[in-house]
Amino acid sequence: MEQEQPQSSQIGHRPELGIQGPVLACQDPWAGEASDRIMRTGTGRIYLSQDPAPSAEQFVEALQSLDADFYVHHMLPGLEGQSEMIRDMVLHGIDVCLGNEYGNINGPWVEGTNRWDVPDEAILEAARSGRLIGLLYDEPEHLQINAGQYRKDGWFPHWGATDGFGLEPAYAGMVNAVRGRVEHVRHLLAGHGLDAAAAPLVSEHVFPVMFHAKARAGMAVCPKIMKESFQALQLGTALGAAKQYGRPMWICADLWGPDIGHWFTRISGFPGHSPEEFESALRMGYLMGPTHLFAENIDVLLHHRENRLVRTEFGEAWHRFVNDYVPRHPLVWRHDQASADIAVIHSEDSNYGQNARLYGNRELQVPESSKSIFPVWHLLSHGKIPSHGSCMHIPGYDFPRHVLRKRVPPEGYPLLSGCADLPQTAVHTLFEPVNNALAFDEHVRDDQLGSPKLIIAAGSRLSAGTLSAVRRRSEDGAVVIVAEWLVPAGWKESRRFGNGGAWIVTGDFLSDDAREAAAPFLGSGDCWRQRFGNTEIRFYKADPAGRTLHAEIHSSN
Repeated sequence: MEQEQPQSSQIGHRPELGIQGPVLACQDPWAGEASDRIMRTGTGRIYLSQDPAPSAEQFVEALQSLDADFYVHHMLPGLEGQSEMIRDMVLHGIDVCLGNEYGNINGPWVEGTNRWDVPDEAILEAARSGRLIGLLYDEPEHLQINAGQYRKDGWFPHWGATDGFGLEPAYAGMVNAVRGRVEHVRHLLAGHGLDAAAAPLVSEHVFPVMFHAKARAGMAVCPKIMKESFQALQLGTALGAAKQYGRPMWICADLWGPDIGHWFTRISGFPGHSPEEFESALRMGYLMGPTHLFAENIDVLLHHRENRLVRTEFGEAWHRFVNDYVPRHPLVWRHDQASADIAVIHSEDSNYGQNARLYGNRELQVPESSKSIFPVWHLLSHGKIPSHGSCMHIPGYDFPRHVLRKRVPPEGYPLLSGCADLPQTAVHTLFEPVNNALAFDEHVRDDQLGSPKLIIAAGSRLSAGTLSAVRRRSEDGAVVIVAEWLVPAGWKESRRFGNGGAWIVTGDFLSDDAREAAAPFLGSGDCWRQRFGNTEIRFYKADPAGRTLHAEIHSSN
C-alpha cells in the first residue's frame, strides 16, 4: 500500500505493536501438554499442535524477532504456566495483555453466562509485575448474540440473560453488567495500591455492533480488521464509539477469514487472507492511529522448519511493516482526533444482518427499524456495502474456505503453499468508498458530533437530547436525514432552510429524496476518506478488486 507522506518535523503517536499467542502451531510454551488438552479455536474440536513445542526461551526470542512491544496471551482456564509467563515477560521487557478466549470456549463460566473472567489473583499478579496493559475480551458481542457458540448446556449470553426483556431494557441490562465488571477490576487494582487504569477491559469485535454499548460501559474498543468485515464500516463505527466515549482504540489484524490461496495455511480459513492483503491491512490499521495494534495469531507468521522457526510470507509482511513502514511513516495524529464530514447516528440494537437474537434475546421480535442502518451504509458506500447487513455473515456470501475444509482433512495441515489443486479464491476486500463517516449512538451529544455536513439518524430509537441537537444542526446549515419513526408529529415534514441546511424525513434511506439530499456529501466512488484533525487519509484500490490499498496522506498544515 504505497502512500504520500506529508513533510512534518513533528513525531507524535506510535501505536504499540503486538502478537497474539499460538492456537494451532505449537503448545503453550509455559503450559506444555495442558494446552493440547483443551479446545483452542472456535472450530468446535481439539487440534493437536502442528509444530514441535518451543521452550519458553525460544518463544520469547520469536516474539523479539518479530519486534513485539506486547504479547497477547491466551490464558489457560486452569492457569497453567501463568506465573512463569509473567516472569519471562518481565525478564525480557515485553508487556502482556491477558485474553479470556480459552476460558470462553472451555469454561468454567461465570454463573449464568458463557463468559470466563480472568481471576482476581491472576490480574493482581500480572499488574504487580508492571507489565500488564489490558484484559482482552474475545468477541463479547458475538457471544452475547450467539450464546450457543461454545457453551452447549443451555442459553447463556455473555453478559447475562435477556430473554423476556424489551429492546431497551436488554440493552441497559447488558451495559450495567459490563460496567459492573469494569468497576470490579478498577476497584480490585486500586484496593491493592495499583494503578486502576493499568488493565483496561478491551472489547474485541468481529461484528460492528455494540462498540458504543461497551464503550459506554467503560471498555476500550478493539475492531477486528480483515476477518469477514467491511473495513470502512467497521472502523468508522469503532472510531465513533471511541471518540464519543473517550476510550482507547486497539486494532486486531485478524488473519482468520473466508478466502483460500497458494499461501502457508494452518487450517481452512487460517489464514483466510493473502499475505498482500495482510500487509495492506496492517498499514491501513496503523493509519487509524490506534493505541495498540496486534496480529492474530503468531501461528501464521512463523513455522518450525529445519529445526528452527522461520518467517512465513506473512511473517515477512509483518517484518516489513514493523521495520520499514512504521519508522518511515511516523504518525502526527491519533484515533481520538477523528472528525466526521458524515455523522451516522443509530441505536445500538446489536443487529448485523441475521435479524435475530438481539442482545441474545431469543424471544424478542426484531423491529424493522433495527435494520435501517444497513441501507444507510449501502448509500454511503456507493452501493459497495450490502443493504441487508453489516458484515459477511449474512445471506449472499459463500466462503471459499469451506471448499478447502472438505478437500483437506485436519491431519493434512499445515500446507506450505495452500492446496495445489484449488485456485486462489477470494471474496474479501479492504476497500469501500465511504466519505469520512463516523458512527455514533442514540445518546450522542451535540458537542461530540464535531462539524459534520451530513447527519443521518437511523435505528429504532433516539434520545430526546440527540433529536433536539440534530434538529438544531439542520437549522444551522447541516443536512439531516432522519427516519420518520424517530421524530414527533410536529417535525414530520421535510423542509429546507435558507443557509443550506435541510431536514429530510424519510421512511426509506434509499428513496429518491434521501439519495438526492445525501449526494453532494458522498464523495467519489473510487476513494475512502478518513480525517484526523488536520490530516486526511485517502484510500484507493491498489488492485482491481480492492484487496490491497493505496493510501495518500494530506495535511492542511
